[in-house]
Amino acid sequence: MRTRPIVTGAALLALGTALLPLGPNVTAAPTPEAPAGGTGTVPGWTDFIDGLRDLPDRVLARLPAEQRNDPQIRQEVGRLALSAVAAATIDALAADPDHPVFTPQINNYITIGQPNADTSYRSAAIAPGGAYRLRGKRGTMNLARIAEVGPRPKQVEGAVNLGAPRPVHDLNELKVDAAGRYDVILSPTRPQGYTGDWWQLDPTTNMLLVRMVGADWSNEVEPTLSIERLDIPAARPRPSARVLENKLRSIPASADFIAPLLVDRPQKLRAEGYVNKLKGVDLSHMGGLSGQYYYEGAYELKDEEALILETPLPEKCAYRSLILTNDIYETTDWYNNLSSLNGAQAPADKDGVLRIVVSARDPGVPNWLDTAGYPTGVIQGRWLDCSSQPVPTVRKVALAEVKKFLPATTPTMSAQERDKQIRSRRAALQQRPLW
Repeated sequence: MRTRPIVTGAALLALGTALLPLGPNVTAAPTPEAPAGGTGTVPGWTDFIDGLRDLPDRVLARLPAEQRNDPQIRQEVGRLALSAVAAATIDALAADPDHPVFTPQINNYITIGQPNADTSYRSAAIAPGGAYRLRGKRGTMNLARIAEVGPRPKQVEGAVNLGAPRPVHDLNELKVDAAGRYDVILSPTRPQGYTGDWWQLDPTTNMLLVRMVGADWSNEVEPTLSIERLDIPAARPRPSARVLENKLRSIPASADFIAPLLVDRPQKLRAEGYVNKLKGVDLSHMGGLSGQYYYEGAYELKDEEALILETPLPEKCAYRSLILTNDIYETTDWYNNLSSLNGAQAPADKDGVLRIVVSARDPGVPNWLDTAGYPTGVIQGRWLDCSSQPVPTVRKVALAEVKKFLPATTPTMSAQERDKQIRSRRAALQQRPLW
């Protein structure tokens, strides 16, 4: 079975919590016994609370003074910190390499790491060297890939090191039966006598991360996934107190790694001079998919201004998208705003050029990215498995004059049509499973 090379894992922050998994056999230092005759305490709980107490302050410390002192950004940093705690808590509650389950990582509501609006990210902790079985329906998504992730190497201040490349497995390459169901085993060696689909598993892999990437949200069917470990008994015994305490104590360390990690990226782009212009970015060393190329830049816009992005489209392209983020690198709410566009949502003009308008107010054209109340932030685009990777040009114009810079054949969109578009978009996204 063919696999695709990848630098460790997945979208960077989708890796954060899962790179610190605690399996059921992990031990911790002895804990104090509860006071005799009293109500007792939960060992680790106070340390859990204390470890999170100044998490927002550690995030704010990565930002410039004007942002640290902005009451709005302070509260948004609080939301980001809460997202990191939520992701780490889900991991602490559900991650069990002996009895794994695919749980959500990042999305519109767990905003760490600038999630791609079209991607459903899920992960499952596994035991290095174990044997696992995946079953489900393959669905119809064009991109459904499972990346192997290993232990997180020692980090160096100011950089991110996710380790050596690991395989990525493609659900769409599996055989399916008449009902569209697949069945595949993942293990370091092929089971003796087994002739079905098999993926070789790196013996040091400790997590699987799933990316299911949709473009036509209303019509594509997501794969279903179940996972079980084959080389141990099926039943799950009661977790010990020590295991539960270890999981509790893991939350602050995990949240502290993932919350501040990319928060200063918009400021770095400004410092490099990429304001209202874009540059190509290689994120393969930070967990980006092999074959995926990015471009990004900071934007700064007044309400009466707009940016027009222009680029020729590659002759062949499996997937393309554009998203917006705010000033702490959270993806702008794409459920309730038109803050992301993909190949199925944003067609090129008749001359083969893709044109996108970025603005705070509706320009009345279909290909619009709404800054949704954020006058500053980041524009990021990606090309996946495309024959070329152009970086769009950016032109700032008066919002009232946008249509002068677009082809005469550009359709118009009324306020009523836009309202219907956003409501349909929200309904399609809510009908995609988060869990």
